[in-house]
Amino acid sequence: MKVAVVQMVSGIDLDANLEAAHGLLGQAARQGAELVVLPEYFCLMGQRDTDKLAIGEEFGTGPVQRFLADTARELGLWLVGGTLPLAVPPATVMDIPDQPLRVYNSSLVYSSTGQCVARYDKIHLFRFQHGAESYDESRVLCAGQQPALFELPSRDGHVWRIGLSICYDLRFAELYRTYAGAGADLLLVPSAFTFTTGECHWEVLLRARAIENLAFVAAAAQAGLHANGRRTWGHSMLVDPWGAVQAELAQGAGVVLADLSIERLKLLRGQLPALSHRVL
Repeated sequence: MKVAVVQMVSGIDLDANLEAAHGLLGQAARQGAELVVLPEYFCLMGQRDTDKLAIGEEFGTGPVQRFLADTARELGLWLVGGTLPLAVPPATVMDIPDQPLRVYNSSLVYSSTGQCVARYDKIHLFRFQHGAESYDESRVLCAGQQPALFELPSRDGHVWRIGLSICYDLRFAELYRTYAGAGADLLLVPSAFTFTTGECHWEVLLRARAIENLAFVAAAAQAGLHANGRRTWGHSMLVDPWGAVQAELAQGAGVVLADLSIERLKLLRGQLPALSHRVL
């Protein structure tokens, strides 16, 4: 199956980000991609964390979701909408003091007919303090509770089982082990890793998740200096189940594409049946 990950340098203008995403998705389609993954916050890298609240959509409606559905249908792609802010039901946040509004950081999957077939809300919320560099997603985000997989009947004749995750989730191996236990062939990681953490940890973690679960990993990233002053690491990549990087883009906007071979996955799992050797 030919898979593409889209790398972006999203800014503070929603319409401009959607236009840029559309152009890159069209590029992926022309190169024959069947599944395309957008990065975390492809639709907005705002000036403030609270900017996410202003564009939060009810699940099933809204301009960003219409864009994803229409583009998947137009280009005939399976499309993973990196992440977008989805509204949290009032009953979920009523017990949180002084914060009546929260959103989920959600990844939505659309089939080539434009139907939303899966949703994953980011479970692990990023918090990091390094001098003047400080992040705490819990200020505006509500954590998700459940892993999510979907199935993609590919042109190669295999029904791919695909596990969803987002950025900071990458540090929590138990999520990916859950997916491996459910038979996942491919793990998706749309991200906006900081430059500071990404420089040391990004590739190591991606390759580790591939190796320990004998699964392909597709990671779409934000990459560069954004209008809000944030700098992201980039290095979008596709990794095979042996931990080999099949394709990568260091910085800037672009498309990274590779053919994922189900035969290679089966071969490697047969040669090294580590998943069946688990004890704990």
